[in-house]
Amino acid sequence: MTSQTASERIPPQRRWWQTAWRELKRAPITAWFGMIVIAIYVFLAVFAHWVAPYSENELVGAQYEPWSSQYLFGTDQLGRDMLSRLIYGARNTIGIAFLTTLLAFLIGGFMGLVATVLGGWIDQLLGRAVDVLMAIPQLIFALVLLSIVGASIVNLILIIAILDSTRVFRLTRAVAMNIVVLDFVEAAKLQGEKIGWIMSREILPNILPPLVAEFGLRFCFVFLTVSALSFLGLGIQPPTADWGSMVRENATLINYGDITPLLPAGAIALLTVAVNFVVDWFLHKTSGLKE
Repeated sequence: MTSQTASERIPPQRRWWQTAWRELKRAPITAWFGMIVIAIYVFLAVFAHWVAPYSENELVGAQYEPWSSQYLFGTDQLGRDMLSRLIYGARNTIGIAFLTTLLAFLIGGFMGLVATVLGGWIDQLLGRAVDVLMAIPQLIFALVLLSIVGASIVNLILIIAILDSTRVFRLTRAVAMNIVVLDFVEAAKLQGEKIGWIMSREILPNILPPLVAEFGLRFCFVFLTVSALSFLGLGIQPPTADWGSMVRENATLINYGDITPLLPAGAIALLTVAVNFVVDWFLHKTSGLKE
């Protein structure tokens, strides 16, 4: 009877979504702004087929139609609706950048954990290979490789992911080095646990916060790299809608005082700022600093 009464006094464990909502309510206005902007972008990317007034490559009018009720942001150099191209560009640019960042983290994170756990000559070999790749300017290296192998979406994702994985490798190795020397990792090694178990169950959960924050920052860099390559003509190829190539294709309108080319550039800048706001707030929460 006594034990039952005592157990009834113990408050129920707060569910994860309740904890998440409590933290969100405490988030600063900049973080809320970033999350709302990201949610809008994701919504447009996922439901572009239903939100856009026209299809991605449909010729709906004459070249460079002015802004009107029919064409909210006018038309481009081929007579395609700019608003529809912007919406579809969210799906293509953001989707490719997200896949590239995810692949970069899978490659760089795995190599960083392997180098940390195994050490020795494997750590030295991977470290020197990463040093060589990081010594070459990433954008220039990507331009050279894409001009050699061809500017397809698959090549674009693979090349940028491999080049960007070097930064992920450095961060993963740096934070994992502080964990691998702790007692519970040494105990797992003495128990004969396999390397995969140690990496996935002992080290990875303890280094996730900085990796998650880095994922947001890396996404911004990859997103800007993809847009820059598309602007230079070696990224996402026409007729696929892409914000970087849309700036290049409509840049001539700037000479006539038309700000239409600035719309995709503004979309790129707004998403970058929004992601950085959210990452800054997440870093502050996971760092243990007081408000």
